[in-house]
Amino acid sequence: MNAPATLEQSARTAREVFGWDDLLPGQAEAIDAVVGRRDTLVVFPTGAGKSAVYQISGCELGGVTVVISPLLALQRDQIDSIDAAPDAPAAVALNSRTSAAAKRAAWAAIESGDAVYAFLAPEQLANSEVFDRLAKADVRLLVVDEAHCVSAWGHDFRPDYARIGDAVEALGHPPVLALTATASAPVRDDIVSSLRMREPHLEVRGMDRPEIHMAVRRHEHDDDKRRAVVADVQDAGGPALLYVATRKETDAYAEELTALGLRAAAYHGAMAQKRRDEVHSAWSAGDLDVVVATSAFGMGVDKSDVRLVVHADVTESLDSYAQEIGRAARDGQPARAILHYRAEDFSLRSFFAGGHTKRADIAGVWDVLRRAKAPLRAKDIAEDAGRSTRVIGRVLNQLVASGLAVSGPDGVSVRERVSAGDAVSAVRERDEAEERIRASRIEIMRGYAETTHCRRRALLEYFGVATPEQCAACDRCDSGALAPVEADGPSDAEEGGIRIDSVVEHGEFGTGTVMGIEDDRLTVFFPEHGYKVLARAAFENGILELGAAA
Repeated sequence: MNAPATLEQSARTAREVFGWDDLLPGQAEAIDAVVGRRDTLVVFPTGAGKSAVYQISGCELGGVTVVISPLLALQRDQIDSIDAAPDAPAAVALNSRTSAAAKRAAWAAIESGDAVYAFLAPEQLANSEVFDRLAKADVRLLVVDEAHCVSAWGHDFRPDYARIGDAVEALGHPPVLALTATASAPVRDDIVSSLRMREPHLEVRGMDRPEIHMAVRRHEHDDDKRRAVVADVQDAGGPALLYVATRKETDAYAEELTALGLRAAAYHGAMAQKRRDEVHSAWSAGDLDVVVATSAFGMGVDKSDVRLVVHADVTESLDSYAQEIGRAARDGQPARAILHYRAEDFSLRSFFAGGHTKRADIAGVWDVLRRAKAPLRAKDIAEDAGRSTRVIGRVLNQLVASGLAVSGPDGVSVRERVSAGDAVSAVRERDEAEERIRASRIEIMRGYAETTHCRRRALLEYFGVATPEQCAACDRCDSGALAPVEADGPSDAEEGGIRIDSVVEHGEFGTGTVMGIEDDRLTVFFPEHGYKVLARAAFENGILELGAAA
């Protein structure tokens, strides 16, 4: 058993093994917790060195460090980074693109007893052969990258991530390190719960990016918005990212910007992998002025000199917005983030956020599970039922989340033998709760866009980060319309005992967490009802009270 690392040991490993002169704020503290075999949740912005935490920790712990990562391009970049280090352990990948020969070499490295980083896509944990061999290996650290994908309340929930908690227990609960660039307090709580983390160390750093100037522009007409978006990109002053809502818009804007003389390329998730790789490479090499993309672009893309991030449409949550604008200014130099919207854009987002699982799909999957003599995977049921694996996977995840089924390395099996009608009701209840969460996230996004207060404050308070009344680096502060900050007296966050992350009790919605505070209202997250904006006067009439854990 290794003794817990000291900060000096971590710094020495960083220098001698990886060639890094210094550790960034928060890295050493997180590494110390992990090597001390404590579950750890790290929330650092993009480019703040999350990968260094598991690389150094894995090196000091020895044995196998399993890194669960959702994108093959991200895995490749991380492996290249480790391979380039002066004296780091080996790094291998097990995914759908790994050749048979490479898989044999990977398993030889994993089972050799030497230190190794093993990169897996989350769906690999559902492969019984892969899981059984991992269970026999010397796994000393389990890393979950992009950990917000674990949370059903997060902005980028991925069904394959929902079963990682089962794998943690089945592997004997090695230390778990969860990494994410964006996670509000409720999402952090959900990550901890889903991954079965035990009294985790929490390291939240760098959410405030003062080098990024934030602005929002409202438009009445779509043509006006398009002209303003194009004008902003033309005036980028360096590499730019333009985020749009649809695949069609990526092509339309890219063609328009190309006609204006910019080196522009479109990017979306439905493009051929070869073309996506070409865009990634051209962008990283500096051969493009702007990438016009859906939210599919950006995760794992390491480019430090992005000077402008423009959103031509509102995002579905403030989480995703923070992550996307965080791709600017990684070099610490000034950059801008501009959101363009029309009032009706929020209604469109609400429409697309809705939807329920079909009753026939739920009942069909439940009947197959009840008859099965062994656990089943989504693809097994999909082939038999003639439905898509994506649809079946969603039903299975909702059945597990509802407590009617249990997930394991071999698939999903029935836990409670209820009727198909009861299964439908349970899943639909879960759907409705998720729909409330999605709709409330859109309202929080609207609150950011339409706030009359400091825009940075509106963003940071959502993530539970205390912040000054004014930042001097957003359009609201630029306008000079904000009231001057009082030097003395209690702040909004302290008046009446209320502060960010206070626990409150509501007569109708139950227990919630305060996410934002303004002069006359509070934004509170309720697990089953989402984000609610409540008048501060609610305290006066007894509808809202401070909870015991405040």
